[in-house]
Amino acid sequence: MKPVAFSHLRADNADTAGKALRQGAKILAGGQSLGPMLNLRLARPETLVGVSFLPGMSEIRQAKGRIVIGAGVTHARIEDGADDIALPPMMRHVARGIAYRAVRNKGTIGGSLAHSDPAADWLSCLTALDAGLVVQDAAGKDRRVPIAGFMLGAYRTVLTPEDILTGIEIRDEMRDALWGYDKVCRKVGEFADAIGALVVHPDSGFIRLVAGATGGPPLILTELGADIAARATHPGRDAVRAALSARLTDADDVKLHLLTTALCRAIEKVLPA
Repeated sequence: MKPVAFSHLRADNADTAGKALRQGAKILAGGQSLGPMLNLRLARPETLVGVSFLPGMSEIRQAKGRIVIGAGVTHARIEDGADDIALPPMMRHVARGIAYRAVRNKGTIGGSLAHSDPAADWLSCLTALDAGLVVQDAAGKDRRVPIAGFMLGAYRTVLTPEDILTGIEIRDEMRDALWGYDKVCRKVGEFADAIGALVVHPDSGFIRLVAGATGGPPLILTELGADIAARATHPGRDAVRAALSARLTDADDVKLHLLTTALCRAIEKVLPA
């Protein structure tokens, strides 16, 4: 199928984008999720507003102890690590495993977050890195949203129809954090059936253990993470499965097995079993 007819506006300033959004336009970034939805006519907007040329959308910069990544930065740029500003190594690893190079060349980190597929990589990765998100309203005013509360459910976020996700902020110290990331897929390039992520920054005492691809927002396993920090050892497969079972009461045995496997592999990359 082909999409219904629509007009396209390339916005190069917040006023233009805000006016279009107030009139009911939908945002287009890399188009790797929206494009197929248009072709299947699951989405039928009258107007698309391209936001990739808004100021700062494609920049990676340093600001006040934080790394700021524009929401229009592509997966491929993060994978290649060619920018002067160094990113946490975990991000390059995660970017390399997203879909295929053709998708990574066009798909953007902000577009992935705004689309909020529960099985997408950036949601789990950035939750583990304790990122913050910069959101601009139709009047051009910014607000900051912790990523842990950004996703409300599958394909649902705190963004309003007039909001634009413009950037991702990560603390500088995350460059030096220990990390493990693993995902289980049926085949290379597909969305994950299970994701496990662990980030530890010993100097600050930060630790976050995350299970992703749960069907909803990434699951932060706070108590198990605290136990890992206290003991500095792998908690064991049984403890990981028990922690998941307590939080995911509707998950079947197959899902629990996959999530347990992904989490154990992520933990093992930081601490031996």
